[in-house]
Parts: sequence; structure tokens; C-alpha cells
Amino acid sequence: MQNVVDTKELLLSNNMAAEEYHADRRGFLKHGLLFTAALGFWTPDIAQAAPSVAKGRTIKLLNAHTGEKFQGEYWYDGKYDSGAFGEIKALMRDFRTGEKFPIDPRLMDIMYVLQHRADSTNAYRIFSGYRSPKTNAKLRRLTKGVARNSLHMQGQAADISLPGTRLSHLRKTAISLHAGGVGYYPNSSFMHIDTGRVRSW
Repeated sequence: MQNVVDTKELLLSNNMAAEEYHADRRGFLKHGLLFTAALGFWTPDIAQAAPSVAKGRTIKLLNAHTGEKFQGEYWYDGKYDSGAFGEIKALMRDFRTGEKFPIDPRLMDIMYVLQHRADSTNAYRIFSGYRSPKTNAKLRRLTKGVARNSLHMQGQAADISLPGTRLSHLRKTAISLHAGGVGYYPNSSFMHIDTGRVRSW
């Protein structure tokens, strides 16, 4: 599918919006959930879809560790839904400590576009969303490849898979979006995406 507008231009708008993004709940609700389409969040070309579909964005998530599910509209008619993001924040919490943290709305937008590009209606499996500093430090001691300043600690990253879609294909598609970081672990059952600078490994 083709993007409705030029993605490079919109990604510049995303970067400007990201500078206003605050991690605390009050800042998140003010600067995250009230962002409108005018700020440049990009979506796949769904012009030929039904008007009700084109006006909203839905996503399906499954926490691979807890079995919790989310299915619903997280964005509608230019605005993010605070209730939906409350559920998403709970599902994507640090399952090791139970700590919750606001999830960057752009992460959902990247996943939304990626799912459309992959032509899938399946639920994403979330292996890791928010990661507390304590958990991140522990994983750094036990595992290679865990960044000291991981974007997981900012609610800006997720380790995911999309059942029915090969990880190699999902990686290739994610890289083609030029929307953030993409990490590929061929010996694992997931890949990493984030809303940081465009890069891949």
C-alpha cells in the first residue's frame, strides 16, 4: 500500500512532536493523547476503505507473558483515546515488576501501519513493552545486546511478533517505513521496534 502523504515530511513532524512528549502521566495526556492528525502521524493509504475504518485506527495486542489482551480503537477522528491508552499501558507494563509507564502513541501508529503493510489482522504478541530501570539493569547483567539507555525505559519501544507473518518479512517491512529503530533477532521469536532515530541492526 502507498502512504497518503510524503512520509519523510511527516516523520519530521513526528520528531518535532516527540520533543514535546513528556513521560509523566499529565504530560502524556496533554501532549500525547491530544495530538491530532495535523501533527503528521502517518498511516497507510486506506482511502478505498470504508469511511468508518478510515476515520479510526484499531489495534490488537496480546501480552506473551500474562495472556492479557487489548482489541480496540486507540485513535479516532484525529485524536488519541486516553481510555484505550490506559489499557495499553497496563498490558505493556513491566511484567517483572508490575510498573506501568505511558506508551508513546507513535509506537502504536508504527505498529498500525506495519500491520496494514503486512496485510494481517492478527493480534501482535508483545514480549516486552515498558521496561523499568531495575529490570533493564538486570537484563544487561544477564543478556547481551541490552542497551544501557534502552528506549523500553521511556515507553518508546516494544519487542513484538505478528503471528502468520515471518519475522524476516516483518523486519523488512518495518525498515521500509523509515519510522524508527528496528532490531532483528533471527534466533528469537520476536523483533524490536522503537520510535527513536531511524536505524536497524
